[in-house]
Amino acid sequence: MKKLLGMLLVAIVAVGCTSKDDLKKMLKDNPEIITEAIEANPEKFIDALNNAVKAAQEGQAKKREEAERAALEDSFNNPLVPQIRDDESFRGNKDAPLTLVEYSDFECPFCARGFNTVNELLKKYEGKIRIVYKHLPLSFHPNAMPASQYYEAIRLQDPEKAWKFHDRIYQEQGKLRNGESFLKAIAKELKVDMARLAKDIKSEAVQVRIDQDMEEAAKFGFQGTPGFLINGVPVKGAYPTQHFEGLIDELVKRGKVKL
Repeated sequence: MKKLLGMLLVAIVAVGCTSKDDLKKMLKDNPEIITEAIEANPEKFIDALNNAVKAAQEGQAKKREEAERAALEDSFNNPLVPQIRDDESFRGNKDAPLTLVEYSDFECPFCARGFNTVNELLKKYEGKIRIVYKHLPLSFHPNAMPASQYYEAIRLQDPEKAWKFHDRIYQEQGKLRNGESFLKAIAKELKVDMARLAKDIKSEAVQVRIDQDMEEAAKFGFQGTPGFLINGVPVKGAYPTQHFEGLIDELVKRGKVKL
């Protein structure tokens, strides 16, 4: 398109000495100059337009790629530091050299994919990785916050039962549409103290912990779910296991971790 417009401008200039402002006014007052040229050369116009769109898309993609590469490089040099609380519940070796922090939403289908990825990483790096589960219930998932509250209330009783509760939700995520009845059913199967659970679900301690997770996720730029930190390097989205393996290999290569 630029080429075509350029040809038009050259043709106009060729018939007289015309300033840029005059050319703009001429085209504004006589738009048929352009439309007639397009109608006379539709194929050339479409080709020029397609080429311009393609070039713009390639340019934008290159800029995004360069920005992502720079951000990744910065994250290796300046890793994010999540809060690891004194009573944190770990899955895997609590003294492992690799720490994978997950910010997740129990109702998010992409988080169910993330659940499978985390399990694969636990197997591949057995004894060398620990998992920390943090909450990022999204407002448009009505059952996500209640599920997080149940998880934290159960964790107060028994961290292992909380992990089993976590697993059941992701394994049968479709049933979460049944709301609290599904959450209660899992808790009963796990032989949780239901009276204490009912009290703890709405407690300040439970809500403060969830709020802390959400605030930390926002601070780190996680707006959607799932989000991960692997030794402080952020991963935004449900990337496959191979993506995490590549980051771990790079951490090892750079001497950031020893496995």
